[in-house]
Amino acid sequence: MLNRSAPRWKARFAAFLFTTAVCSAAAHAQAPEVTDPDARAAAIIDSMTEEERFALLRSFMPLPFGEIPEEVRDQPAMAAYIPPIERLGIPAIRMTDASLGVTNPMQQRKGDVATAMPSGLALAATFNPALAYQAGRTIGVEARAKGFNVLLGGGVNLARDPRNGRNFEYLGEDPLLAGTLAGEAVRGTQAEGVVSTVKHFAVNDQETLRNTANSVIAEPALRMSDLLAFELAIERGQPGSVMCAYNRVNGPWACGSDTLLNQVLKQEWGYKGWVISDWGAVHAADYAAKGLDHQAGAQLDEQVWFDEPLRNLVASGEVSQDRIKDMSRRILRSLYAVGADRPMPPAGIDYDAHGDVALKAAEQGTVVLKNEGLLPIAGQAKKILVVGGYAPLGVMSGGGSSQVTPVGGPAAMVPVGGEGFLEAFGSMLIVPSSPLKALREALPDAQIAFDSGYFPAATAARADDYDLVIVFATQWQIEALDAGSMTLPMGQDRLIEAVAAANPRTAVVLETGNPVRMPWRDKVGAIVEAWYPGQRGGEAIANVLTGAVNPSGHLPISFPVDESQLPRPEIPGLGEPAGTRVDIDYDIEGADVGYRWYAREGLQPAYPFGHGLSYTTFAHEGLEIVPGDTLTARFTVRNTGQRAGADVAQVYLTDAAGKPLRRLAGFARVELAPGEAKQVEVPLEWRVVADWVNGGWQVAPGSYRFMLAENALAEGPAVTLDLQPRRLAP
Repeated sequence: MLNRSAPRWKARFAAFLFTTAVCSAAAHAQAPEVTDPDARAAAIIDSMTEEERFALLRSFMPLPFGEIPEEVRDQPAMAAYIPPIERLGIPAIRMTDASLGVTNPMQQRKGDVATAMPSGLALAATFNPALAYQAGRTIGVEARAKGFNVLLGGGVNLARDPRNGRNFEYLGEDPLLAGTLAGEAVRGTQAEGVVSTVKHFAVNDQETLRNTANSVIAEPALRMSDLLAFELAIERGQPGSVMCAYNRVNGPWACGSDTLLNQVLKQEWGYKGWVISDWGAVHAADYAAKGLDHQAGAQLDEQVWFDEPLRNLVASGEVSQDRIKDMSRRILRSLYAVGADRPMPPAGIDYDAHGDVALKAAEQGTVVLKNEGLLPIAGQAKKILVVGGYAPLGVMSGGGSSQVTPVGGPAAMVPVGGEGFLEAFGSMLIVPSSPLKALREALPDAQIAFDSGYFPAATAARADDYDLVIVFATQWQIEALDAGSMTLPMGQDRLIEAVAAANPRTAVVLETGNPVRMPWRDKVGAIVEAWYPGQRGGEAIANVLTGAVNPSGHLPISFPVDESQLPRPEIPGLGEPAGTRVDIDYDIEGADVGYRWYAREGLQPAYPFGHGLSYTTFAHEGLEIVPGDTLTARFTVRNTGQRAGADVAQVYLTDAAGKPLRRLAGFARVELAPGEAKQVEVPLEWRVVADWVNGGWQVAPGSYRFMLAENALAEGPAVTLDLQPRRLAP
């Protein structure tokens, strides 16, 4: 660990911000009078020496890992740093993680905090692209104010396994939902002049043996699932960079995959930005020829491949000078395209306003899974027992490179321990937003007591004396480590069983990074999934429980009953030594990820994708599908209850030319007053209707059935229309 005293750190950070402003100003002053980012980057590249071009192709972390160059060592802690090229007005490139807020790696920048946004699954549960944009823009404001011009955010990997340790960073199991929200978050960040990223390209869908696992999947299935999510996110957000993944994909490592990086991303999709490696994911210098543009965190690789080894390949003719120019040009082009080269003088941050964004995302992302008359609790319960879950302190957050040091600092750091990655990052950070405190403030006339739940029998013995018991159950997740099962850790199932047996008026609030088993779900009166709710999560939970906010979250990931319903009940390679090579057979489910798998196999999960309850009721009427160059669904949503609320209308393709299936083709979040009705138009995605056939998107001729449903496996109003054969333009 680095030993930085607070005064020394503050001086360095102030110097860092001043230098950022000066160098960026130089860039602005010396740049050619050209506004087109491609032309501007091309003009600069032609003026650069070979040494200057190579300087853009690698970066190092100013962190206590491995050997780093002298010019990097004195920089404040960050994900990566590239020194400026002042002769040409090229600013320093300063990178920070990640999509849940601006991180402070291992809290090396003493006292530096940021707004902790709710987890990716919480954001996805809002089904609200406008809110995703707002969240991305909020993070972009803080990144720029802190002197960073590249944000390594934008996780798009699909949740193929509900035990994946990084699912909390991502946006669920559906490519349309994930791609749409990721694209909007990227767009929001880049609106603030900060290059954003989508990651981890591609099929990085488990953390077990992530550096050696081989994701095996046929091209049509890959195109219609994971790659579709990336394609949609890139089209919508135009991210300045794409981060390739640790794992192999059909043999080659993702960061050295000519198929993924050159053929699909750059040639077919016409991607103009740069491909950046994940930290420690480069294994050879010839990755440059295969589409990788930048080696990041180079001290974590076996060697600095994009220095002397790459120069040798250029000298031998294996990699051309034109390719080196292209690599560096792509980086500059992304900076210029979003204005990330502009001056970045130190700026204040309105953390209160940003906290409001986090609160809104947490409220809209909270999903009520079950409610048998216990919620909302306002006016119903005078004696309430709150149990477990660090509720007096705050709310859970996920660990790893996305860990944000929240405003107010951690309420607690709970050591977990481990080796390797876990040795540095293995502590649960509790965000200082107490649900217990928020409930007491929201219900001043109620008697609210707390019990840790440490001794389940003792907790159960006092539970029957209360009108309502609220059990907070937690599951900590972290990158580099998958959950070995879907069972709640630390015996929490036994606690819930004991409390519910003593008092059936028990509500369970889950703060988890993934779906979990719920062997007690038929024994409790309410279940609420709050995910990792972020900076003001305690307040958001209290608002939903008390009815101050009408819940509107819907699941972006299905909750299976247990692991037996999964395509792979056992995680491939779980328990094997690091470095073991394992093939993960994703052709079992292919493109049918999550709810599509359950529909195909006739399985009924505990709670399907799209499920979410409200304190009001909604009706859907008059569905019609308007064909043409675009497909549009039209229908009416009516609030038939007594409370204002928001419905998430979901349009699914349920039959395609005689093939039964379930695919989310479009969605809309609709705010309605009691009794109010709105006519809604939802554009449907042609690539969801089509299949990938013979190297392209093909709509087969025949009848297609579309359904307006409350969740992915529910029934609802449906219409059928005939479609002519169509080959979608690339």
